[in-house]
Amino acid sequence: MFSDRDNTRESLSSSFRAMLLLITLMVIALGPAAATAQVRERIDRGVVALPVNERTVYVGWRLLKDDPENVAFNVYRKDVGLGDYVKVNDEPIADSTNFVDRSATGGHGYRYKVKTVNAGAERATKGEGYAFTLAGNQPWFSIKLRDPVTLKRVGIGDLDGDGAYDFVLQHPSFNVDPYHRPGYWKRSPEPYKLDAYSSKGKFLWRHDMGWAIETGTWYSPYMVFDVDQDGKAEVYAKAGEGDPRELDGHVLKGPEYLIKLDGQTGALQKKQNWISREGFESYNYWCRNFLTVAYLDGINPALVMQRGTYTIIKTEALDKDLEPIWTWASTGNYRNYRGQGQHGIMTGDIDLDGKDELVIGTCALDDNGVPMWRTGLGHNDAGYIADFDPDRPGYEIFYGVESRSPKNGVCLVEAKTGKIIWGYEGRTYHVHSQGMVGDLTDEYPGIECYAGEAKGGDKFFLYTAQGKRLSDKNLWGLAPRAVWWDEDEQKEICYKNKVIEYNGDERQTIEGKILIVADIIGDWREEIVTSLPGELRIYSTNTPAKTRRVCLMQNHLYRMAVADASMGYYNAPQVGFK
Repeated sequence: MFSDRDNTRESLSSSFRAMLLLITLMVIALGPAAATAQVRERIDRGVVALPVNERTVYVGWRLLKDDPENVAFNVYRKDVGLGDYVKVNDEPIADSTNFVDRSATGGHGYRYKVKTVNAGAERATKGEGYAFTLAGNQPWFSIKLRDPVTLKRVGIGDLDGDGAYDFVLQHPSFNVDPYHRPGYWKRSPEPYKLDAYSSKGKFLWRHDMGWAIETGTWYSPYMVFDVDQDGKAEVYAKAGEGDPRELDGHVLKGPEYLIKLDGQTGALQKKQNWISREGFESYNYWCRNFLTVAYLDGINPALVMQRGTYTIIKTEALDKDLEPIWTWASTGNYRNYRGQGQHGIMTGDIDLDGKDELVIGTCALDDNGVPMWRTGLGHNDAGYIADFDPDRPGYEIFYGVESRSPKNGVCLVEAKTGKIIWGYEGRTYHVHSQGMVGDLTDEYPGIECYAGEAKGGDKFFLYTAQGKRLSDKNLWGLAPRAVWWDEDEQKEICYKNKVIEYNGDERQTIEGKILIVADIIGDWREEIVTSLPGELRIYSTNTPAKTRRVCLMQNHLYRMAVADASMGYYNAPQVGFK
């Protein structure tokens, strides 16, 4: 672990010093709480209704941070086209945020809503679910797409300010990689499109990313988030101009931009230059682009652009007006940070100072753009921030390192310092893809860590949070997904389109390509969002649970990871301290 805090003064720009002074004066004036106040989304109750059979419907909803401690709920049902809403539960529901309605008459479409009960007073809340009982046991609902496309990625945010999450979909499901060996880079067959759909499935708008953006993960980041804090999410994306392709299809020149699109209409609102290609050795290196959001001052969301992974890395933070806050590059005094990047950016308050830091690989940048530490492990494929070990203070980071490593190719480090806590003592060749983390079994405290090798290696790793290796077998491939699905506190595993328990018992069959796992509707358990031709499908559990927990999207670390799902490799979100 190497520290570079002594270089803070040289790397701060004058504009950032002024902003830092202003924030300091605000904190002095408003008190210490100002530094940790973050604007939260105004989300609704997130009611979901899923048929179990012709006469039974599962209903789930959100517990919100602002709900009183002793809040209870009543569930109301309306036969579509007939009459008014009627209450279907006998007593207010106080021990969970779900209910199984066994009084449906069958063969109908029903709408459900939920009211809160506090100190004997009932109050209506926003959010409504729909179920069609003739669908049978169907733990999913879907959005039918305008075209018979399959999807590359999904971005999630409230585009219209109604409290429900909407979707910005990237298609087609095609990927080229800038790597120079045959079989990686291919000519783009058509430009990517971004299609926006409301939470109810209404098509809103389409943005054509154009021929200047090649159809691969590393060329085409976009972000859905309410950065300007007007209550409605915007869409930010990398963009170019015209058709700058060479005869072989490569895009080697031409202007590059960060653009802001109106979330409701898709109209272009603002444009700023993207980080330049200058200083990068080759096409393969300059084509690695990322875009994320972070609360760098603890109060306001900022956009963060990044270019580079394997050699030089350039990072720039922007305010809501797309004006620079700070810039950083792995050059000059920071040359030893070259090649320490990953296929994405992890955002979180890793030093617990109330402000977000950026883990850009096996190294971290402080909220002011100054490097905090580097492990020296090189480029990693897998990376997750979480409270892995509950007996250790603060967060930890689990790494799977792509670079050939004499040791610690799979390891856990202190998030605040980069100090290695434990690691695999042998040699690794290419610990590949996203890996997986999750509390899979109650036999060991904390979060288990899983990863595997590819391209020269054949090892697999399953560790406890304390570094005990539980298995060296290929249990779930290279990129399974952990998901909260049933009624207990442990996560299940989504592998080969099945949701299974740690012991192998099957819970649910899943169809389609998995795009994201996140708590986007219903109670605290997570949804599995998949792509099928012409369809976005959202799987949500219909298993009752006698537990309740605040909506995971109101957990800061978790929400930041969900925002990151539309750039780089997908890493499933983890719950933080608050």
